[in-house]
Amino acid sequence: MNTLEAILSRRSIRRFQKRPVDEGLLRKVLEAGIWAPSGMNNQPWRFVVIRDEEVKQKLSSMTHYSDIVKGAPVLVAVFLDHRSSYDYVKDVQSCGACIQNILLAAHELGLGAVWLGEILKAKEEVRELLGVEEECELMAVVALGHPAEEPQGKRRPLESFILKVL
Repeated sequence: MNTLEAILSRRSIRRFQKRPVDEGLLRKVLEAGIWAPSGMNNQPWRFVVIRDEEVKQKLSSMTHYSDIVKGAPVLVAVFLDHRSSYDYVKDVQSCGACIQNILLAAHELGLGAVWLGEILKAKEEVRELLGVEEECELMAVVALGHPAEEPQGKRRPLESFILKVL
């Protein structure tokens, strides 16, 4: 799959098959994440990989998307490590690029994934549950697994997003 094909065909997957995600596939997905660009190459992202059903159950109570959290074979909590940070906005953007790489790699490898941001309303509770240091700030949770649904979604025409051409 070429890059444009991956970008144009990737969609959020919210329902997953029960089968586990192979450790090798997960490592490839995370490896793609860490190759995202970051200012001064500071690589501020950190991950917590969650497969434990009890932890997923507790996390599910912290979001409106509890069914997605409980149904995903694996969750990846993505954190910004402030100890590696030099500019907050750039580092948040770098974490976003990392997450996008994770989503695109999952898609190419035949997995489905969804970027969960609503859980950020409970980011301190999530950090504490996962036993992560205070210097790390939750950026998102990515639910990952083998798709149990067909991708949906479309985009408005490009022209509706262009403010001006100068």
